[in-house]
Parts: sequence; C-alpha cells; structure tokens
Amino acid sequence: MTVRRSAAALATTAVLLGVAAPVAVAPVAVAAPSPSPSADLPAGLYGTTDPTYDGVWRQSLAFLAQKIEYVTPSTQAVDWLVGQQCDSGAFPSYRADTSKPCDASTVMDTNATAIAVQALVEINQRREDANNGADWLKSVQNEDGGWGYNPGSLSDANSTSIVIGALARTGVPVNELTTEDGSTPYTALQSLAIACGKKDGGAFAYQPGKKGELTANMDATAASVLGLMGKGIASGTSNAVKDPSCTKGDDLSPEQSAQNGASFLADTLEKQPYLEQAPMPGAEDSDPQPDYGNTADAVVALAASGHTDKAEASVAWLQKNATGWGKQGGPAATGQLILAAHATGADARSFGGVDLVKQLNSMGPAPAATALPSPTPTGPQPSSGTDSDDGGLSLGWLIGIGLLAGTGIGFVLSMRGKKKQS
Repeated sequence: MTVRRSAAALATTAVLLGVAAPVAVAPVAVAAPSPSPSADLPAGLYGTTDPTYDGVWRQSLAFLAQKIEYVTPSTQAVDWLVGQQCDSGAFPSYRADTSKPCDASTVMDTNATAIAVQALVEINQRREDANNGADWLKSVQNEDGGWGYNPGSLSDANSTSIVIGALARTGVPVNELTTEDGSTPYTALQSLAIACGKKDGGAFAYQPGKKGELTANMDATAASVLGLMGKGIASGTSNAVKDPSCTKGDDLSPEQSAQNGASFLADTLEKQPYLEQAPMPGAEDSDPQPDYGNTADAVVALAASGHTDKAEASVAWLQKNATGWGKQGGPAATGQLILAAHATGADARSFGGVDLVKQLNSMGPAPAATALPSPTPTGPQPSSGTDSDDGGLSLGWLIGIGLLAGTGIGFVLSMRGKKKQS
C-alpha cells in the first residue's frame, strides 16, 4: 500500500500540469509516510499530517482496521469521509473545501474511491454512498478490463486489485464486468503476471515497461493475490491451507495466478522475513532498507491465500521491528500492522509490546464503541457486503455485542441516513 500514495502524488501532479502520468515503472515505496504536519486539519480526520495525497486513504484504512477489532468509528469521522465524495460517486485523494461541488479540476482517485467503498461496506454504514462509489468505478473501467490510478490512465496492478476488492464487497460479479473485447478485471491483472519458470516467476508487475517487459514488484504482487481472489483489504484468513506452488501455462484461472503470486511471496520471505524498498531512481547504491508496509501487505496476501504458516516469521519480524514505523506513519501504517496481526492470529492489542488498536483510536475522533477481546482470524469476519442499508447487524457485530452484555456496555451503532452531498 505504501507505493499507492506516491503514485497519487505523481499522477495528480501530471493531471494538473496537463501531461501524461508516468506509466512505465512502479512508483517508489517509502519506509514511512513523511508529509509535513498540518496545523489546520478538518474535524473528523484521522492523523496529523498533510492529508493532500492520503486523506481519504488513511481514513478508510483506519476504519477497516478498527472494524476487524470491533471498534465503531465515530459519526463525525464517518461523516468526514462521506463528505469527501463527489456527486458522481467518486472520491478524490482529499478535498479541502467540501462546500464547493466537484468540477473538472477535481482529480478523481480510483484507489481512494475503492478503499472508501470497502470501508463503508465493512462498517455497515452509508451503504448508498458505497454503492454510488462502486457505480462510478464501473463507469471508468479501461478497455483492457482494469483500472489506472486516475480515470483514463493506463491500468496498473494495484489500482485494478483494490477496485476488484471494492466491487466484490458491494456484491458486484467481477467476472461479469467485460469490455467490448471480452476482457475482465481478472484478465487485466493476469496480463501483468510473470510466467512461472522465468526469472521472478509468479510475481506481478505494476505496469508493463516501455517495451512491454514485466518487472516484479512486491506491492503489486501482494495486491494482485488479493485481487485475483476477489478479496478486499480486510480479507482475514483462508481456512484452506495450501502448499505454495507456481503453475505453468497460458490458460490459468484467476485462483491459479493468485497462488502463483503467493508462491513468489512465500519464496521471497523464506530467504529473509521482510521485503526491501525499491531503490530510488537515480540514487547511489546503498544498503537496501526494510519495507515495513509492503511486508505487512505480503503477510495479509499470504494469509488470505491459505499460507498463514509462511507469514509467521514475517509477523514476528514486524512485531520486533515495525511498531515505531507504525506510530510514525500514522493511521495508515498502524492500520496495516493491525490487518497483518489479525490475518495471522497475532494480538493487535499487544503487538511487539504496543496496543495498536489503542494507538489507532487515539489518532482520530474517539470511537463510538469499542469491544473486547480482540477477535481472531478464524472467528467472525467482516460482513459479506450484501447487507442492506437498513441498520441490520452482521454476525460479527452480534457476537461483539454478546461479549459486552456481561459488563453492561452496549454498542451505539449510528446508522444515519444519507448525508446530502455537496
């Protein structure tokens, strides 16, 4: 996920300058977000740094992480997120002045829209707004079946994968989203897969190079594993444990391609329990640095594809080394660690000696409700995404309420009506 915010900055700058966004190489991953603090942040927003490129992203990721830990975000926080949405259903990365309607100068962000849709579905609030976002995403699908960072930009693995997760969570049959030539979101992703038997076989590229070459990208691979399985970011753990393998062939199913990606991640993490940052373009040779965010993403992908055992060493490494990164990186980084902990059965409330849930909650408005104990990956999972917007409770929420009955604490679930969009 860490590369996605860098991509947003590059793509947004390109759009505003009226030039083509870079498409040949993946944007560079960074060790931790480091925008300068903003003194005038809107009420309801998580985090204290400049939200220009990641406001919607970090808010939504915080909601996803809170949901799997039975934390209900405040109404103020949910209203802030929905207030970012344009009438079209799209979300920009961040909209400072929501009193003005979106116009031609508003840069729409497929990644921000997709993660916001997932977040609203998972917390079971403002479903109509989530559906509007999903409808907009369907309307900007590229001819190859995939999505780029912004409407009209070339498809990339990360954007296509997160959009698939959003559409799947809203109940859209992703394999039926065909273009005129019969392409689907899955075929768009599979076109970025490096064939087994070749160097880095099983991995996925972010986008093709200028000559069509495919270069393995760790974040794109982790994202593609989830996307090809039709899963969202907060996907939990697969109960079907499998041995990693890389299947050769030209006519693979999405599941087989996903397993190929998982096999590549498992092999990479077997050599060392963490992934490394991609080198900065033009930078002098230096010792590779750990990439905490991409490592957390790889853990989630492995767990979701049935390889939790292959992620255990990486989770242990994150517990020992990444808690400082999580605090520095703010709500998005802390949320990534919570998702990785949950997917592998680690305790997010005691992760390397840090209560990640408490840390995340302190980064935004006080939650409407919090439940204990921490759920396990084999316990209640996020809602199926098919709940109607009528305030109904998913199984996970009902069990959470039952856990609280003995202490006299109840959930206050705010299912407010659709806010009038600006």
